[in-house]
Amino acid sequence: MNHTCARLGILVCLILSACVAPTPAATPTPAGPGVLAPHATLDLPALATRAAQVQDALRQDPPILLLSGLDDVRRLAQDIAVHDPRFQQDLRVPPSNAPLRTEIFGVYPTRESDYTDSITAACRQSRCYRVEMYNYAKNLATTAVVDVQSQRLLTANKIEESQPDLPPALIDLAVQIATNSPEVIEALGFKPGPDAATMANSKTALNRTLCERSRHLCVAPTFITGQRALWAIVDLTDGVLVGVRWTDLGVSGGQPVTEQGLQNEVVSARFCDTNTPLERDGWQMNYILTSSDGLRLSDVRFQSRPVLDSAKLVDWHVSYSGTEGFGYSDAVGCPVFSQASILAFGGPAVEDIREGDRVAGFALEQDYWGDDWPLPCNYYYDQRYEFYTDGRFRVVAGNSGRGCGDNGTYRPVLRIAMAGDYTFAQWDGAAWVDWKVEQWVQQNDSPYTQEGYQYRLIDAEGQGYTIEPGRGQFGDGGRGDNAFVYVTRRFPDRDEGESDLITIGPCCNTDYRQGPEKFIEPSPDPITDSAIVIWYVAQMKNDDTPGQEYCWADSVLEAGVYVAKEWPCYAGPMFAPLQHQP
Repeated sequence: MNHTCARLGILVCLILSACVAPTPAATPTPAGPGVLAPHATLDLPALATRAAQVQDALRQDPPILLLSGLDDVRRLAQDIAVHDPRFQQDLRVPPSNAPLRTEIFGVYPTRESDYTDSITAACRQSRCYRVEMYNYAKNLATTAVVDVQSQRLLTANKIEESQPDLPPALIDLAVQIATNSPEVIEALGFKPGPDAATMANSKTALNRTLCERSRHLCVAPTFITGQRALWAIVDLTDGVLVGVRWTDLGVSGGQPVTEQGLQNEVVSARFCDTNTPLERDGWQMNYILTSSDGLRLSDVRFQSRPVLDSAKLVDWHVSYSGTEGFGYSDAVGCPVFSQASILAFGGPAVEDIREGDRVAGFALEQDYWGDDWPLPCNYYYDQRYEFYTDGRFRVVAGNSGRGCGDNGTYRPVLRIAMAGDYTFAQWDGAAWVDWKVEQWVQQNDSPYTQEGYQYRLIDAEGQGYTIEPGRGQFGDGGRGDNAFVYVTRRFPDRDEGESDLITIGPCCNTDYRQGPEKFIEPSPDPITDSAIVIWYVAQMKNDDTPGQEYCWADSVLEAGVYVAKEWPCYAGPMFAPLQHQP
């Protein structure tokens, strides 16, 4: 089953599969890298229906296009949210009171990973739902948590320049636009069927169009043919094809390596619906698979001392061109009832960390696989937490390709919320310099101590950690993180990533604008001796050169069967306790 079927469900896919596409006589050889499409609306019944729905919603009060097909409880949660003044703050333009185009994208039952201090008590004693709304005019996401038993809205939070994950109807519309567009048909040499598209639910961007910096809601249904993938960039804000783009996939060695348990309901029941405690080697913690932020740790302690309030993997930003600026913003998470693009495979696993002949600690690891990995346009991500018997810990993100191109840059967004109040400092080559306010820095622009440390956390008692970014020294094949590091202040009344985050940054920015900066700009808050969050965004470039593979994978023939061959890339910082250093 492809990504579209996985999101739309079996019934919809059976209906879509009734339209059988002609088979091309030969693999097309495109003359160029792709084309931009004219801003033309196709004559599709689905687009006409959609336009009528939008116009009707703009005439309503409130002017919100509601999500249809909900059961009674989710419909009630949606109704409570849309009629609350806190949820309605960005629906109209003063002073004319003209309506803005908004739409409910999702209504989901809350999980432990959604809870914040302000809603935990209420939601553990009641039934709570998360309602997500997108404002097309402002490119703004609004998320609310609703208590359906007491019929009240508990919280409403806005994230600028962000988009919730798409509902099935919009994914279906994107596929219809792509498969019926003349530019796609001409590039492929045939009219593809709707089941030929993959990655249709991943948000994207394409420079020199309104999709640039994700100012419009855009997705990229992708069609694999031969050794190339054709990306159909669809602007769902305007309902048009923006353009098509070819990427080279590299040489593929064989058939897909599949695993039928990708959406195993057992994983969801065991690891997605409730926290799991873990205690080993002096460490105590809870973990849970979230809807879209990967494996989240919470209440992490070492020898009973609080270390982390939480840690998780918010996004994967994948860019396939430094000049054209297109790619995917991926989320990872639960295999059932999930907002993630790449789903958890199996459950979290605990393994020994060995240094020579001794066990130096343990690692908690979770994999996320695409359906047909390692074939082109399938992804395999790895999330890993390492804990050592001497109090060190490391938060790691890994990628094993293969992806939709051989020129990809992968940027995982890690969120690390420290327990307690700290002052953050940066090494300037001679001394530690405290940061007074929220800010960011790029790893390669700052010197290291003799031991390889670049940053330090210290509390009022003189305890804390030094932070060692990846430079290829951890023995996991990493070639250096080249990371952006951000420090933000945690406020009890702000949800800046405490609950599950939608994809907070565009796929393809090459500078510091990866998402966390929106919690800093335009007015940084003071962070001296404060509760802080460290955001770590590494940058890893893939390579399919024989003998130099990196962030890459392939199918190879071994003992008469096809097996996966991978060349993973890993990134993430090591935290070392100050009291254990010379």
